[in-house]
Amino acid sequence: MADLLTMKCVPCESDVAPLTENEIETLQSQVPEWGVMDDAQGVPRLTRTFKFKNFAEALSFTDQVGAAAEEVGHHPLIELTWGRATVQWWTHNINGLHQNDFIMAARTDEIYAKQ
Repeated sequence: MADLLTMKCVPCESDVAPLTENEIETLQSQVPEWGVMDDAQGVPRLTRTFKFKNFAEALSFTDQVGAAAEEVGHHPLIELTWGRATVQWWTHNINGLHQNDFIMAARTDEIYAKQ
């Protein structure tokens, strides 16, 4: 399998099937600090909380993640508070996880590593 950071997000239409549990496990091995959690409707999401020294660093991180998301047209849920940002990736129109979510999780990790 190709490294997630070298892969590109592809348009995902609503007729695309969400990833299977086996596919999720395989891709998750490349972003091991991300967990998979189901929302209230049972839709799986990749989630990770990032820690920072202060609010300004957390805000800068969320701005960078937002810019990366806007660049590919794939947007996460970001919860921001003092010294912490939680990011969740999932593909809204298929109500599940897609390869794009794992690509963006890897890019989010890369942004965090450069902080």
